[in-house]
Amino acid sequence: MKHVLLLVSLLCLSAREPVEWVDPFIGTTNKGVTNPGAVCPNGMASVVPYNVTGSTENRFDKDSLWWSAPYEYRNVWMTGLSHVNLSGVGCPDLGSLLLMATTGRPDVDYRSYGSRMARQQASPGYYSVELERYGVRVEATATTRCGVTRFTFPAGQANLLLNLGAGLTNESGAMARMAGECEVEGMKLLGTFCYNPQAVFPVYFVMRLSKAPARSGYWKKQRPTQGVSWQWDTDQGKYKIYSSYFKEIAGDDVGAWFSFDTQAGEQIEARIGISFVSIDNARMNLEAEAAGRSFDELHAAARGRWNADLGRIRVEGGSEAQKTVFYTALYHTLIHPNVLNDVNGQYPAMENPRIMTTEGTRYTVFSLWDTYRNVHQLLTLVYPERQAEMVRSMIGMYDEWGWTPKWELFGRETWTMEGDPSIPVIVDTWLKGVRGYDIQKAYGAFRKSAFTPGIDTPEENVLEEGEAPDSYYSLMEGGFNRMRPDNSDYMRLGYVPLRRQWDNSVSHSLEYYIADYALSLLADSLGHVEEAALLRKRSQGWRNYYDPSFGTFRPLLADGSFYSPFDPTQGMDFEPNPGFHEGCAWNYTFYVPHDVAGLCAAMGGRRRFVERLESVFDRGYYDPANEPDIAYPYLFSYFPGEEWRTQRRVTQLLEKHFTAAPDGIPGNDDAGAMSAWALFSMMGFYPDCPGKPEYTLTTPVFDRIEITLDPTYFPVGKLVIKAVRKNPDDNRIEGVSLGGRALKGRRITHERLVRAGVIEYSLKPSIK
Repeated sequence: MKHVLLLVSLLCLSAREPVEWVDPFIGTTNKGVTNPGAVCPNGMASVVPYNVTGSTENRFDKDSLWWSAPYEYRNVWMTGLSHVNLSGVGCPDLGSLLLMATTGRPDVDYRSYGSRMARQQASPGYYSVELERYGVRVEATATTRCGVTRFTFPAGQANLLLNLGAGLTNESGAMARMAGECEVEGMKLLGTFCYNPQAVFPVYFVMRLSKAPARSGYWKKQRPTQGVSWQWDTDQGKYKIYSSYFKEIAGDDVGAWFSFDTQAGEQIEARIGISFVSIDNARMNLEAEAAGRSFDELHAAARGRWNADLGRIRVEGGSEAQKTVFYTALYHTLIHPNVLNDVNGQYPAMENPRIMTTEGTRYTVFSLWDTYRNVHQLLTLVYPERQAEMVRSMIGMYDEWGWTPKWELFGRETWTMEGDPSIPVIVDTWLKGVRGYDIQKAYGAFRKSAFTPGIDTPEENVLEEGEAPDSYYSLMEGGFNRMRPDNSDYMRLGYVPLRRQWDNSVSHSLEYYIADYALSLLADSLGHVEEAALLRKRSQGWRNYYDPSFGTFRPLLADGSFYSPFDPTQGMDFEPNPGFHEGCAWNYTFYVPHDVAGLCAAMGGRRRFVERLESVFDRGYYDPANEPDIAYPYLFSYFPGEEWRTQRRVTQLLEKHFTAAPDGIPGNDDAGAMSAWALFSMMGFYPDCPGKPEYTLTTPVFDRIEITLDPTYFPVGKLVIKAVRKNPDDNRIEGVSLGGRALKGRRITHERLVRAGVIEYSLKPSIK
């Protein structure tokens, strides 16, 4: 009988679908800034519990510190469900269209109408919570462009509050209009993401209720009055509730309320269609995606979509926790970029007021400084049809305003972070054989950013200490290089000099070197031999920054001398730092993935290189929560005999920093970049040089991994990764075979990988 029960248990475990391994609460604390809300793959809409404002009972409040997520796991007080959201990004925006359920007499002040949360549950496409204060159960699901919420009320007076004032965005201003007994429509202004006050955009919505309210109206926060008028204006400085006015209302802090007389256990649904084009399109999206189907049917459809996407990779072996980490990471990488076009194909054009129509899918939310390193490589391999559409979207942005995206958000360029990150993304996609877009147009766009001069006289066109940030963005409207504003220095000197105390000159140049190297590969493939040689030569400019006396990169002044005084550890933990962005010199010195051999020679040879790289980990300089150094563990494998160091470090880092717990991501997920690092590392290969179609191998976590490949792009149809262990703890690679033939070294081209069919790792005990 025991054997029978064990067999049944094992069969049940093996029968679990990938969606069942996902825990959306992973990354919702420890500054992972993910959320457990309901969303579909790459969905425009999401329904997320908003619990970062409105109560002193919360540990974190978005108005008291820099906060970029609508949800924090350790917070207890909720003020609504937001319907447009970002996941794992470093700046606050969206987190708006807040819908809250209450009971009794309506209170429209978010600082007093919130509730403690209880019995939260989350899975892909679903979220539920109980509002302790009101005895209301809340359930949410989503379609691509709609959020759907079901409320189960107690007997008495029930209320739904649509708050257009509170939210995560730094922008204000909204409009609402009653469009029928059960419907309200309107818009909310969003934007001002990451220091760019001009990157604003509207979201339009239509909310439809399943039951006609007994009473309804608006509210608006009234401005404080002065002089004698306060004597007759009893609402001055307060929230004014409108109960007999039903035309349009607008303001910085407005909302719509609906009251119902409910029986115990009565359910009321609210469905919100959104659009970034118009109210009419929001209604069209609502009708097309959410009308005529029950909540349970919509939930099942969302779950089915997630299961199909997650099921493109199937794993066997490993622990329960490792499967949860893996599939949750895959889930996180499929939240962004997002669908931007409505069901009729319309979308807002990039950086201009036109409304355009796409034939395929138009995507948005390109957090490219983060995702160019690994997320798009994952999409190219496992979801190539989607990646091709994303490349078409990026080239379309160039068509519409003359530049490829750097960090694009709903048709606005935010200028967040540095570099020229569209280049390695599109080059990598092209060189891996995923086609179906105008590569010649893309090459022209890349040449423009690579060779257009920047600010010619930087001394006269930089921000002085204390100057308003929008002065910089006014400069960006000039005729020079918007993608590489310091390109004049870069082209003339071969590096970007430090011209202000806290600029990011070294970081800028290192990103340009990587982009130029990737562009050289594309130039070669398109037959532009001389231009390829020039770009390769430019990509070697990193040598200017290397200072042998410190063994690190060091900022340079315009006259070619090194900046002094210099501390290579300054800049850790986001400390202000001359020359480097979000890191110290140690976090950037090995970030020359296109010329590891050259950096090794500059450091004095293989032994010195390996010792210095090991010291980054041993001294605690490695930052697992930010992008510049996340490929460091893979660099050991460039040297025969040292590959075991990669395998050991990657195993250690996975075990330490990626767990099946709410703090199971080491920091900001960066639109899926941290999750993608974990995914590749757990599968046993990693794209450590953006733009170059190659991978470094490491130890697979699972015994068997099967990746379904799209035969349109990769005719073999699937890739099976096997790990053969004599003992469960074996994690050092003894040998690798591709389709039964031995592989020399621990690096592999993309073409060999996708043609292999089967790649088998023979493992032995690790060196401690």
